[in-house]
Amino acid sequence: MNAPALVAATASQFARRPAGRFLARATSVHFCVEPTLWGLLLWGRPSAADALALGRSLVHELEPRVPPHRSLVDASGLEGGDEGAFALLQRYLTDNGAALAHAVTRLALIRPGGMRGALVAGAYQVVPSPYPVQVFNDVGAGLDWLDARHAQRSIEEMTRSVLGTSPTLLALRAHLDAHLAASLGSAARALALSERSLQRKLGEVGVTFQGETADARVRAAQRLLASGDAPITTIALEVGCASLQHFTALFRRRTGQTPSAWRARVRRAGGAPP
Repeated sequence: MNAPALVAATASQFARRPAGRFLARATSVHFCVEPTLWGLLLWGRPSAADALALGRSLVHELEPRVPPHRSLVDASGLEGGDEGAFALLQRYLTDNGAALAHAVTRLALIRPGGMRGALVAGAYQVVPSPYPVQVFNDVGAGLDWLDARHAQRSIEEMTRSVLGTSPTLLALRAHLDAHLAASLGSAARALALSERSLQRKLGEVGVTFQGETADARVRAAQRLLASGDAPITTIALEVGCASLQHFTALFRRRTGQTPSAWRARVRRAGGAPP
């Protein structure tokens, strides 16, 4: 019997009830087909900021309510990453080694082709592996090893739903990164869409224009926080926030940390600017 279709969720929805849901971010999707089968879909070039965001949902797999489970990591779409993202992955695996050894029974890693695949496959030769890992060239083979072939259709449908509309989402994010004050109308015109079409496409991947604008401001702030010593009040104004209080509230809402705490954490981890 095939697994039910996976449904897009917000971060809070995924935290409350992850089973049957997926959480899409800029370069990743964290999903839970069922309590005993979780997974990641990765693509592009994840930054330190992306790794931090992903880490906030990965910890849900370590909660006491979650039974020991299998994991599928589809990294076939990865184009690269930065040292900061890798350092944060290494720290996550090291700091949570004992919990991961109990939570994850085995992990199937799907690699890209060519040199990128060799680099991805070699990652677990460098970072600690608290659970058995096998590397595969395609999702089907990985699911067979996990004894989870029944989940293939739902995972494929989720992947199509996210990546099928992701060019629009990626184009919007690129536009917002360059135009932090963009309105819905100006962004839709830049993407050659109507406002209604843009909102519909965003809704299909579980995001909103308002949320993407907030995320763009946070991404810009993270670059400034990680790359220099500018006062946080100055950064708040540069990214379009009317006050330090507004900026701090926005940053904490999107990252779970204050700007100063985020800057300190990334620098301790040796993170490069996102």
